[in-house]
Amino acid sequence: MAGQNEIISVDDKGALHFGNHDAVEKQKLEGFEIQGDLYKVKTHNQVTRLEKNGRLLYESVPGTTVGDFILTEDGVRFTVQGSAEDAQITLELDADQEFEVWANGVDLGSAKSNLAGKVNISVDFESGLQTIEIKKL
Repeated sequence: MAGQNEIISVDDKGALHFGNHDAVEKQKLEGFEIQGDLYKVKTHNQVTRLEKNGRLLYESVPGTTVGDFILTEDGVRFTVQGSAEDAQITLELDADQEFEVWANGVDLGSAKSNLAGKVNISVDFESGLQTIEIKKL
């Protein structure tokens, strides 16, 4: 996960770590560059939002802390935690596509993206940190 004073970082494997679900005041960083792509993150305890080259990648309400975020041709994988019981997460993936959703290895069923490519999921934090995997069907 991003360090306490970092709201976005990248590790040796290219995975992103971003957000701070404990932040009371809004935090924002623009122009974080990774391999020519520009990332922007806004985060606090009410919302966390990540954009890549001006395009939404991830948004959660309330705010979350995200680790090991890896976006591939087949979907996305990440860990997520928050202070609330649950969070509504929106990811922008491929348009009009069916995806399989997994949380901590449990199949949660499928979700279909809309014409803008947005997929909405709900994540329960009662058992703590969640590992989410969303794959194209």
